[in-house]
Amino acid sequence: MKADPTAQAALLALQSTDAILSQLQHRRNNLPEHARIKELEAQIKDVDGTRIELDTQVSDLSRAQKKADAEVEQVKARRTRDEERLNSGAVKNPKDLESLQHELVALERRISTLEDDELEVMEKLEDAQTGLASVQADLDSLKTELAEQVSARDTAIEVIDHQVAEAQSERGSTAEVIPADLITLYDKLRGQYGTGAAALRARRCEGCRLELNGADLRELAAAPEDDVLRCPECSRILVRTPESGL
Repeated sequence: MKADPTAQAALLALQSTDAILSQLQHRRNNLPEHARIKELEAQIKDVDGTRIELDTQVSDLSRAQKKADAEVEQVKARRTRDEERLNSGAVKNPKDLESLQHELVALERRISTLEDDELEVMEKLEDAQTGLASVQADLDSLKTELAEQVSARDTAIEVIDHQVAEAQSERGSTAEVIPADLITLYDKLRGQYGTGAAALRARRCEGCRLELNGADLRELAAAPEDDVLRCPECSRILVRTPESGL
């Protein structure tokens, strides 16, 4: 393959731009915010699961407290009615009076038991509400940090994408002076080796970093200027420079 020396030299500029594009893509893919966002999303999922469990617990205990309150009030209302009957003097029969007094004693015991149960439920509810508030605060904090990380990531990506657009524009301008068949070869080699073209400086290929032997150097030196050279060690396009050492 043949190409004007100027076009061959332009491959080095093209390679430099492609290296920048690769670096930018690597930076875009490996922003520290990506890992933190993933970590935060996992934490939020776990904490939100705990929040749902505690919220359900609070709801269940709230219903249990209302039920306990209602039971206490119901028994207290019956005690009040019995006390009013006892104090009214309406009950004259000694057996009925004794029965009413026994019932009042039983109602007091029942109220005491229900109030103990009510207190236990209230304590459990208070603990669950405290736990829910704490978990909700943690969840809110995580969501705030997630929003900050997403914003930072998007800002960083915007900056990188702007740099990518500039580099792509520069690449397009550089590619205009290079023949299509040479670019095709360059792109193929770049896909295989990461770089498609390398400069020959001080008898060393800057692609594979190997110094060429005397026989290879003499063969390269004898090639016409418009010959597209290939590194005998790594097969990359070898671009001659004033410092080639040929």
